Amino acid sequence: MTTPAEAQQRAAVLIEALPYIQRFRGRVIVVKFGGNAMVDPALAETFAEDVVLMHSVGLRPVIVHGGGPQISELMKRLGKETEFRDGQRVTDAETVDIARMVLVGKVSREIVASINVHGPLAVGVSGEDAGLIEAEPRDPSLGFVGDVLSVNPAILERLLAEELIPVVSTIGSDASGQ
Repeated sequence: MTTPAEAQQRAAVLIEALPYIQRFRGRVIVVKFGGNAMVDPALAETFAEDVVLMHSVGLRPVIVHGGGPQISELMKRLGKETEFRDGQRVTDAETVDIARMVLVGKVSREIVASINVHGPLAVGVSGEDAGLIEAEPRDPSLGFVGDVLSVNPAILERLLAEELIPVVSTIGSDASGQ
Protein backbone atom coordinates (compact mmCIF):
# COMPACT_ATOMS: atom_id res chain seq x y z
CA MET A 1 0.00 0.00 0.00
CA THR A 2 1.26 3.44 -0.93
CA THR A 3 1.71 5.94 1.88
CA PRO A 4 0.52 9.53 1.41
CA ALA A 5 4.15 10.70 1.21
CA GLU A 6 4.93 8.12 -1.50
CA ALA A 7 1.83 9.12 -3.44
CA GLN A 8 2.81 12.77 -3.21
CA GLN A 9 6.34 11.96 -4.42
CA ARG A 10 4.97 9.95 -7.36
CA ALA A 11 2.63 12.79 -8.29
CA ALA A 12 5.54 15.24 -8.25
CA VAL A 13 7.57 12.97 -10.52
CA LEU A 14 4.65 12.65 -12.96
CA ILE A 15 4.14 16.42 -13.02
CA GLU A 16 7.84 16.86 -13.78
CA ALA A 17 7.64 14.18 -16.50
CA LEU A 18 4.52 15.61 -18.16
CA PRO A 19 6.34 17.80 -20.72
CA TYR A 20 8.42 14.79 -21.80
CA ILE A 21 5.37 12.55 -21.98
CA GLN A 22 3.63 15.11 -24.20
CA ARG A 23 6.73 15.58 -26.36
CA PHE A 24 7.41 11.86 -26.92
CA ARG A 25 3.84 10.50 -26.99
CA GLY A 26 3.53 8.04 -29.87
CA ARG A 27 7.32 7.80 -30.32
CA VAL A 28 9.44 4.69 -29.97
CA ILE A 29 11.69 4.88 -26.92
CA VAL A 30 14.55 2.36 -26.72
CA VAL A 31 15.47 1.52 -23.14
CA LYS A 32 18.68 -0.38 -22.30
CA PHE A 33 18.31 -2.52 -19.18
CA GLY A 34 21.78 -3.66 -18.16
CA GLY A 35 22.60 -6.92 -16.45
CA ASN A 36 24.03 -5.16 -13.39
CA ALA A 37 20.71 -3.35 -12.85
CA MET A 38 18.85 -6.66 -12.95
CA VAL A 39 20.58 -8.17 -9.93
CA ASP A 40 18.40 -6.11 -7.54
CA PRO A 41 14.83 -7.54 -7.54
CA ALA A 42 13.34 -4.28 -6.23
CA LEU A 43 15.00 -2.32 -9.03
CA ALA A 44 13.75 -4.84 -11.61
CA GLU A 45 10.21 -4.47 -10.28
CA THR A 46 10.39 -0.68 -10.39
CA PHE A 47 11.81 -0.87 -13.92
CA ALA A 48 8.82 -2.99 -15.04
CA GLU A 49 6.39 -0.53 -13.45
CA ASP A 50 8.09 2.39 -15.20
CA VAL A 51 7.96 0.62 -18.58
CA VAL A 52 4.25 -0.09 -18.13
CA LEU A 53 3.69 3.54 -17.14
CA MET A 54 5.53 4.70 -20.27
CA HIS A 55 3.33 2.42 -22.37
CA SER A 56 0.17 3.58 -20.57
CA VAL A 57 0.82 7.25 -21.31
CA GLY A 58 1.38 6.65 -25.02
CA LEU A 59 5.12 6.10 -25.35
CA ARG A 60 6.20 3.02 -27.30
CA PRO A 61 9.02 1.39 -25.31
CA VAL A 62 11.38 -1.22 -26.74
CA ILE A 63 13.51 -2.87 -24.08
CA VAL A 64 17.02 -4.03 -25.03
CA HIS A 65 18.68 -5.98 -22.25
CA GLY A 66 22.03 -7.33 -21.28
CA GLY A 67 22.93 -10.02 -18.83
CA GLY A 68 26.68 -10.14 -18.32
CA PRO A 69 26.59 -10.90 -14.58
CA GLN A 70 23.97 -13.61 -15.14
CA ILE A 71 26.10 -15.21 -17.89
CA SER A 72 29.16 -15.15 -15.63
CA GLU A 73 27.16 -16.70 -12.78
CA LEU A 74 25.96 -19.63 -14.91
CA MET A 75 29.42 -20.16 -16.35
CA LYS A 76 30.80 -20.35 -12.83
CA ARG A 77 28.10 -22.85 -11.77
CA LEU A 78 28.98 -24.96 -14.82
CA GLY A 79 32.67 -24.84 -13.91
CA LYS A 80 33.66 -22.77 -16.93
CA GLU A 81 36.18 -19.95 -16.49
CA THR A 82 35.18 -16.53 -17.79
CA GLU A 83 37.97 -14.85 -19.73
CA PHE A 84 37.96 -11.15 -20.53
CA ARG A 85 40.26 -9.23 -22.88
CA ASP A 86 40.11 -5.46 -22.75
CA GLY A 87 36.78 -5.69 -20.91
CA GLN A 88 35.20 -8.00 -23.48
CA ARG A 89 34.21 -11.60 -22.81
CA VAL A 90 36.08 -14.17 -24.93
CA THR A 91 33.25 -16.23 -26.37
CA ASP A 92 33.78 -19.74 -27.70
CA ALA A 93 30.96 -21.95 -29.02
CA GLU A 94 30.09 -23.26 -25.54
CA THR A 95 29.98 -19.72 -24.13
CA VAL A 96 27.65 -18.64 -26.95
CA ASP A 97 25.28 -21.44 -25.98
CA ILE A 98 25.44 -20.36 -22.34
CA ALA A 99 24.88 -16.70 -23.28
CA ARG A 100 21.90 -17.64 -25.43
CA MET A 101 20.41 -19.76 -22.62
CA VAL A 102 20.82 -16.94 -20.12
CA LEU A 103 19.77 -14.00 -22.31
CA VAL A 104 16.91 -15.61 -24.23
CA GLY A 105 15.84 -18.35 -21.84
CA LYS A 106 16.21 -16.67 -18.48
CA VAL A 107 16.76 -12.90 -18.46
CA SER A 108 14.31 -12.09 -21.24
CA ARG A 109 11.67 -14.35 -19.70
CA GLU A 110 12.10 -12.66 -16.31
CA ILE A 111 11.73 -9.16 -17.80
CA VAL A 112 8.69 -10.21 -19.85
CA ALA A 113 7.09 -11.79 -16.78
CA SER A 114 7.74 -8.73 -14.60
CA ILE A 115 6.08 -6.47 -17.16
CA ASN A 116 3.22 -8.88 -17.82
CA VAL A 117 2.25 -8.85 -14.13
CA HIS A 118 0.61 -5.53 -15.10
CA GLY A 119 -1.17 -6.93 -18.18
CA PRO A 120 -0.34 -8.98 -21.28
CA LEU A 121 1.96 -6.39 -22.84
CA ALA A 122 5.51 -7.73 -23.26
CA VAL A 123 6.90 -10.15 -25.85
CA GLY A 124 10.45 -11.49 -25.79
CA VAL A 125 12.44 -11.62 -29.03
CA SER A 126 16.04 -12.46 -29.76
CA GLY A 127 18.23 -10.55 -32.17
CA GLU A 128 18.29 -13.81 -34.14
CA ASP A 129 14.51 -13.73 -34.66
CA ALA A 130 13.35 -12.60 -38.10
CA GLY A 131 16.84 -11.29 -38.88
CA LEU A 132 16.49 -8.54 -36.27
CA ILE A 133 20.22 -8.09 -35.56
CA GLU A 134 22.82 -8.89 -38.20
CA ALA A 135 26.33 -9.02 -36.79
CA GLU A 136 29.88 -9.67 -37.93
CA PRO A 137 32.86 -10.95 -35.93
CA ARG A 138 34.69 -8.20 -34.05
CA ASP A 139 38.09 -9.78 -33.48
CA PRO A 140 39.07 -13.43 -34.04
CA SER A 141 40.84 -13.50 -30.64
CA LEU A 142 37.45 -12.81 -28.96
CA GLY A 143 35.72 -15.76 -30.64
CA PHE A 144 32.05 -15.16 -31.37
CA VAL A 145 31.90 -11.58 -30.09
CA GLY A 146 30.44 -9.43 -32.83
CA ASP A 147 29.54 -5.95 -33.91
CA VAL A 148 26.10 -5.00 -35.17
CA LEU A 149 26.05 -4.52 -38.95
CA SER A 150 22.37 -3.76 -39.24
CA VAL A 151 19.06 -3.89 -37.45
CA ASN A 152 15.92 -4.94 -39.28
CA PRO A 153 13.15 -3.42 -37.18
CA ALA A 154 10.25 -5.10 -39.07
CA ILE A 155 9.44 -7.57 -36.27
CA LEU A 156 9.57 -4.78 -33.68
CA GLU A 157 7.34 -2.54 -35.78
CA ARG A 158 4.77 -5.34 -36.04
CA LEU A 159 4.80 -5.88 -32.28
CA LEU A 160 4.54 -2.14 -31.62
CA ALA A 161 1.61 -1.89 -34.07
CA GLU A 162 -0.17 -4.45 -31.86
CA GLU A 163 0.56 -2.19 -28.85
CA LEU A 164 2.98 -4.72 -27.36
CA ILE A 165 6.30 -4.07 -25.65
CA PRO A 166 9.22 -5.87 -27.34
CA VAL A 167 11.94 -7.15 -25.02
CA VAL A 168 15.07 -7.77 -27.11
CA SER A 169 17.86 -10.20 -26.18
CA THR A 170 21.16 -9.00 -27.60
CA ILE A 171 22.10 -12.13 -29.53
CA GLY A 172 22.73 -11.50 -33.23
CA SER A 173 23.77 -13.65 -36.16
CA ASP A 174 25.60 -13.21 -39.42
CA ALA A 175 24.20 -13.79 -42.91
CA SER A 176 24.93 -17.53 -42.61
CA GLY A 177 23.03 -17.80 -39.31
CA GLN A 178 26.13 -18.04 -37.11
